[in-house]
Amino acid sequence: MRRLGIISTIMAVTLLLVCGLGWLGKATPSAAAQNPQQGPPQTAVLSSRPDPQSAPPGTVAYVAQRGESVPLIARHFLSQTSYLTSAELAEGIRKTNGKSGNAVKRGDTLFIPGILDSPITEKAIPVGRDFEVRAVYLTGVMAGSDHGLRIIRRWRELGGNAVVFDIKDSDGILNIPFDYPLGTDRKHHPIPDLPKFARFLHSQGMHAIARIAIFRDEHLVVTHPELAVHSYRNNQPWRENGKLVWTDPSHPKVQDYNIALAKYVGRSGVDEVQFDYVRFPAEGDQKDASFIYQKEHPEWHRTDVITNFLKHAYDELHPEGVLLSLDVFGVMAWQRPVDLAHTGQDIPGMAKYCDVLSPMIYPSHFFGMDGYAHPGDAPEHFIGESMDRFQLITKDTGVVLRPWLQAFAWRTKTYSPKYIAVQVATAKAKGGIGFLFWNANNNYGKAYAAMPGMRASKLFRGDELPGRTTVAGDKITGAHVTPVSAPIP
Repeated sequence: MRRLGIISTIMAVTLLLVCGLGWLGKATPSAAAQNPQQGPPQTAVLSSRPDPQSAPPGTVAYVAQRGESVPLIARHFLSQTSYLTSAELAEGIRKTNGKSGNAVKRGDTLFIPGILDSPITEKAIPVGRDFEVRAVYLTGVMAGSDHGLRIIRRWRELGGNAVVFDIKDSDGILNIPFDYPLGTDRKHHPIPDLPKFARFLHSQGMHAIARIAIFRDEHLVVTHPELAVHSYRNNQPWRENGKLVWTDPSHPKVQDYNIALAKYVGRSGVDEVQFDYVRFPAEGDQKDASFIYQKEHPEWHRTDVITNFLKHAYDELHPEGVLLSLDVFGVMAWQRPVDLAHTGQDIPGMAKYCDVLSPMIYPSHFFGMDGYAHPGDAPEHFIGESMDRFQLITKDTGVVLRPWLQAFAWRTKTYSPKYIAVQVATAKAKGGIGFLFWNANNNYGKAYAAMPGMRASKLFRGDELPGRTTVAGDKITGAHVTPVSAPIP
């Protein structure tokens, strides 16, 4: 019994010593670390490393735990910093702490750079609808990656001044956090902090264009089949050529969801919201497709649904100080009744409720038209003809035409830097203001190669964001910018 008493006493003393050492070993964050967002644990064993209280301004001291590494710590702290990717933050941690590798030991004190005092808020930079945009397209996954940041910086160096990036593509998966009942439950988003990303683009002198695929939304229609186009035959969700991808464009809940998303994006610092797939399905068994508007507004046509939606969206978005642009089929310039009846894209009607129309006039997509066996190798004809037709049918609307151009080699044997330049020159000669380059793989090698020659040939004016600097670092003066508050026709 006596021996048990002695053992109990020893154990009690040991426990007190361990607790005391644990209390002494807690790392106290600097004032910059008092962030409402929860970071990694701030507790570690005693260390002979620098005193955490001596953390430089804008940093926080963190004492490493067993099994951690610089990349792991960077992922923990990313949301609390001004860095866009964990790889960039990891490099910042290495530089700040004079480290050459990723290994850390338990008890090492590291200073984490770029700590924010509060979450970033960003506002749109107002420009006129006739601002000359020179943009490339990035998927959401690419935009939020280190590779995407390199593309953005490279494009800027070559004279680009804008980026189009996906908020929601036709798969319906959101690339940003958005709290809405119909939204995705994705835990990790490629662009976790949209205001931070918008601020980065602005810091690069880039006009930020957020693309939203509207009515072709696979995720929404799979998770909420009641919002789908329905079949007359069996009242089940209708499929376009076997694919369940289309929401009912006339369903109020579908419209409300997309407008709410667009408004949220507009308040997050982007400068322009771009709608794609703002149309009805154009393929599949059209006679079997049933829509809500046919019961609620039997006198309407598909064109009335699209135009009415855009009027509502434009009224909601424009007070946010952002531009609204619309992607439309290039073939709609031909105004063929069958295209109009299927898509609902009445170009003159749509032009009244947006700032910019971006017709997708990729030469390779005009197969079977105008007698050309290989339309992809006739960019001058199809770009020129398309722009002439779009100018004619929008001449009284005041809308700006800013075309999507082909930056990919599909269905053409002549794709090259010259091919890029010919498209830009033709569109500009036909009244286009600026251009957007599309490549689904985000591979812009030919566009990069074309830019120096296009600049030298003055194929673009060189508009820049107000108050920003040129690529060479000179202050912008006399940039072609019309205030967004200018009268809208």
